[in-house]
Amino acid sequence: MERTLVIIKPDAVQRQLVGRIITRFESKGLTLAGLKLLKVNKNQAQKLYGAHKKKSFYRGLMKFITAGPVVVVVIKGVQAIAICRKMLGATFGPDADPGTIRGDFAASISYNLVHASDSAESSKYEIPIFFRSNEIISYDLHNIKWIYHPEEEKELEI
Repeated sequence: MERTLVIIKPDAVQRQLVGRIITRFESKGLTLAGLKLLKVNKNQAQKLYGAHKKKSFYRGLMKFITAGPVVVVVIKGVQAIAICRKMLGATFGPDADPGTIRGDFAASISYNLVHASDSAESSKYEIPIFFRSNEIISYDLHNIKWIYHPEEEKELEI
């Protein structure tokens, strides 16, 4: 099972889309392993977006992610990283396909509603920016047998 970080950004929180976004992940069969409402501080933002420090959009990105509350979520599931990224859609709302989160809710290039880790390495780096290990909960879903085929369960040691 993979874990990934999803950040529901200030624009989505202000537009009251948090529940609708989380519902999509749960409906897909992914599990919430951690969830917080918080305001990203400067240190967290610098860690999260440090790779973009020399890019022209960095200052705007920092200002945006710290502008208001966000919801940070640790999501767990088989291929959770790839699934979450696909569910978000293209980075820019106008380019995102209908049926994706950004395709259905984002019309802006700057305000793209959601961040998700793009790899296992990113996930391992990003989750601790917002969560201590004891804040990530592991539990079994009772409907797991209806999400994964029994052969997948054996293979994944669910």
